[in-house]
Amino acid sequence: MKRDYVDSKSFMVSILSLSLLTVMAGAAVAPALGVIKEYFYDCNPLFVQMIVSIPAVFIVITNCFFARLCRAFGSKSLVMAGLLLYTAGGCLAGIFNNIFLVLAARALVGIGVGIIMPLSTGLLSYYGKPEQQSRLMGYSSAMNQMGGVIATLLSGILASISWRASFLVYLLGLISIVLCLIFLPNEKINSEKQKKSSEKIGGTIKNYYSYILAMFLLMSAFFIYPTNFAILVEADGIIPFKYVAVIMAMMDLVAFCGGLLFVFMQKVFRNKTKYIAPILFFLGYVLLTVGGVAGTLIGSVFIGFANGLGIPLIISSASIKSGKSAVTTVMPLLSASLYLAQFLCPILVSAVTAVVGSQIPHLAYWIAVVLSIFLFICSIFIPKADN
Repeated sequence: MKRDYVDSKSFMVSILSLSLLTVMAGAAVAPALGVIKEYFYDCNPLFVQMIVSIPAVFIVITNCFFARLCRAFGSKSLVMAGLLLYTAGGCLAGIFNNIFLVLAARALVGIGVGIIMPLSTGLLSYYGKPEQQSRLMGYSSAMNQMGGVIATLLSGILASISWRASFLVYLLGLISIVLCLIFLPNEKINSEKQKKSSEKIGGTIKNYYSYILAMFLLMSAFFIYPTNFAILVEADGIIPFKYVAVIMAMMDLVAFCGGLLFVFMQKVFRNKTKYIAPILFFLGYVLLTVGGVAGTLIGSVFIGFANGLGIPLIISSASIKSGKSAVTTVMPLLSASLYLAQFLCPILVSAVTAVVGSQIPHLAYWIAVVLSIFLFICSIFIPKADN
């Protein structure tokens, strides 16, 4: 079968619609965490934060079996299964009164995204030409962030009605279900060569450790923002809670611009592009610790742009190095690394808080500052994306 789907607008729209749903899948309801925490006031606050992060651990587990799924099913079959789990699990979380049942529904979202995420980028690398990779990954990252803008705004609006209504944001998955059902080919994407390479997980990690570690550090640094911002802003009392969703959506919009500008930034800064994200994370979180309206807004802008630029740089660099086998080799590992960071992020913040105490203002932001420094060091070992 000819691999010319990437030149089809309908194919591109279908794949990019998946990108709208993936990276922010767990954080889509982040603006509602404040009201959810009030409802589950008698629960450990960590369980409330895990509403955002619990999908990640099931994404990681699903990614471990992704190559086997590709050998057994066509791409459309996998995508449709993932989308149904994403949409149904996302909406069901709002009907339960028990926090553990809410987390169980969130686990279904994780399984769905574990299937969708590697395909949302992997199909682009599988069908696209090497010279297209940077542009396509920039588009994919931009759509990730645009999904965050839409989901964050809708979730904030729905949360003003009820915390249960905020989970209806996952009905956005219906758009992708229709598009992929009509336009996505059901070709199996696991060739014999890919089967062999996908079985050598240890070798893949060894060859791509810098990308995998960078993705983990980048997402750890970023995810401190959606899991803590609403709570810390409410505690500071400087900005009214009703503007939290707007600010978080603004951050996602800036990240969208970062994805669109990725290729341009590469042309201007060349191999120095890989240092921009960690520097902006560092500056952004320092500004958030300073506080005030200006520090909050500018810090959010820096963090958003860092995330929007950093993700496509790592993914495109790794996909170019791996070639057509990326969809079943490095992409699942990058996806697992990304979502493992989302899951461990609240646990890391809680553990550090337990050790040093809660007397340090904005401790979560200072943890992100340290992570951004480690990301800068790790970036030294990442080749530029057009290698």
